[in-house]
This record gives sequence, structure tokens and C-alpha cells, in this order.
Amino acid sequence: MSPQSHDQHLADALNAALMDEYKARDTYRKIIERFGEVRPFSNIVEAEQTHIDLLLPLYAAHHIPVPPAPDPARIEAPASLLEACQTGVAAEIENVALYDRLLAMVSEPDVIEVFQRLQAASRDHHLPAFQRCVQRGGQPGRGQSRR
Repeated sequence: MSPQSHDQHLADALNAALMDEYKARDTYRKIIERFGEVRPFSNIVEAEQTHIDLLLPLYAAHHIPVPPAPDPARIEAPASLLEACQTGVAAEIENVALYDRLLAMVSEPDVIEVFQRLQAASRDHHLPAFQRCVQRGGQPGRGQSRR
């Protein structure tokens, strides 16, 4: 692979990961705006920002320009908390699959490490939290209230 196409694959992989993390963060923020500080959204929205913060230094390390963040207004909140939880399940399943594809595109150890960490967080923490939310019928967890 030529250096230019290798660099383009890395840029494409980083951009895909970053845009997916922005989409998750912005979706969960919209859900919180609509339904209040309900779990698991109130916890996971901060994790999505952490994911973004882990990806951004990779751009500098590999001399790749950071794309602009998308407009959060592109996202609409689901109509109900149950639908929001179902959206979370689908988004985290898609995120795990995305990282499977992206990991096959990159060879840089620092990028692989971050991608694996982000994938594990989605698979092992976020997805089960949203699945529990669906099992509760979208009702907030114990100690949570709707506004």
C-alpha cells in the first residue's frame, strides 16, 4: 500500500470512529434534553465525550486534520424512553461492528489500542445498560425520575 493510501485509510478510520462517537453523544444529549437526567443516558453521554477525547489526540499524533464536529441539530430525540433505549441498543451494536471493520483497516498500535478500548466500552458497558433499559420497558432505573 502506498503511503498516501495508507494515510487515507487511517484518516478514514479515525473519521468514521469520531463521527460515530459524535452521533452517539449528540443523540444521548437530545434524549436527556427531552426526558431529563435519566439513566443510562445521563451516565453514557459523558462516556461518549470521553471517547471523543481519546480519539482527538490520534489525529495530532498521525498528522491528520480533525474534521469539524457535525451540527447537533441533525439529531431528533425518540418519542418515548423505550424507543430511546431501543435506539441505544441499536447504536451500540452498530458501534461494536464499526470497530470490527475499523480495526481491520489500521495497523498503528496507538490507534488499535484506542479502538479496542472504545469497542469494549460499547460492548461490555453501554450495550448491557441499554438492554436493561429495554427490559424495564424504558422506565428509569431505581432512584431515577422523569421530569
